Amino acid sequence: MHKVQSTAVVRWMADRDLAVCGALNRISRPPKVKKFFVIVSWLGDGKVWYLLMVALPLLYGDKGIATSWAMVQVGFLNFALYRMIKRVTGRARPCAVSTEITLGTAPLDQYSFPSGHTMHAVAFSLVVTAHHPEFAGALMAFSSLIASSRIILGLHYPTDVVAGGLIGGYVASVWLTP
Repeated sequence: MHKVQSTAVVRWMADRDLAVCGALNRISRPPKVKKFFVIVSWLGDGKVWYLLMVALPLLYGDKGIATSWAMVQVGFLNFALYRMIKRVTGRARPCAVSTEITLGTAPLDQYSFPSGHTMHAVAFSLVVTAHHPEFAGALMAFSSLIASSRIILGLHYPTDVVAGGLIGGYVASVWLTP
């Protein structure tokens, strides 16, 4: 009896996850909106983070080098976790589950859980703002746009994005803890 109840709860949660994903995905139907979120997602593929890793040492010297090195280390750890979790969970992307969800851009890999873009955005933002708080507003706004873009473009469920943010935040906080 207990297993049936927990299965029903999981199904109910999955249905809500898909419904929210579908509602947010409809935002991308106008071409200009879709293009905006495709660009945000593309920038979140690493371009902004790599640029920041190069710019910080130029702007802040040794302190910037230390921040960039921490970003590299957190990035490698996040990538390893991301690959392992995706392999274990094997969750299909929402666009593969529902014909009502349109794919806004090509996915980087097959599986949806967790959102690697969000993991990295949150982790890198936390690392940078821990050392350079003047970046907090811009990086938090950019990270929020990246996370939103992944759902709006039909690549991730909301729970993928939340999990990615939590994992990225945890990794960064452990790395930043002396």
